Amino acid sequence: MAYNIGMRFQVPQFIDIEDKIFGPFTFKQFVYLAGGAGLCFILYKLLPFFFAVILIIPVAGLALALTFYRLNNKPFILILESYLRYLIQGKLYIWKRAVKKKVEKKEKDALPAPIVPRLSDSKLKDISWSLDVLDINSKQ
Repeated sequence: MAYNIGMRFQVPQFIDIEDKIFGPFTFKQFVYLAGGAGLCFILYKLLPFFFAVILIIPVAGLALALTFYRLNNKPFILILESYLRYLIQGKLYIWKRAVKKKVEKKEKDALPAPIVPRLSDSKLKDISWSLDVLDINSKQ
């Protein structure tokens, strides 16, 4: 069996790492910073100083979070997107009532009732019926 060793291909590596285009920032990071800075500048020019500062702080915080913050090694934009989808989409609430048995002290101390065998016409029919019936609670 002969193998062609002469043809070697270089496999790209680190394809999930974005290129640094604008100094130490990727293109996305640069857009987040530039967009946040631009919006802060517009708010500063259009609004009185007191109101502008109140709006600039959250806008700058969001821009910085989008640029630098990572939660569980995921970008903040994915966390924000998941949060907004959770708020918008319909929710399904499932509530299963837990059955609690109240046992009084008298019942605990009392002897259990004797087990009385069930009498039937045909014991064989009962056994075959119990084999044919599928127990819903059993795991198969």
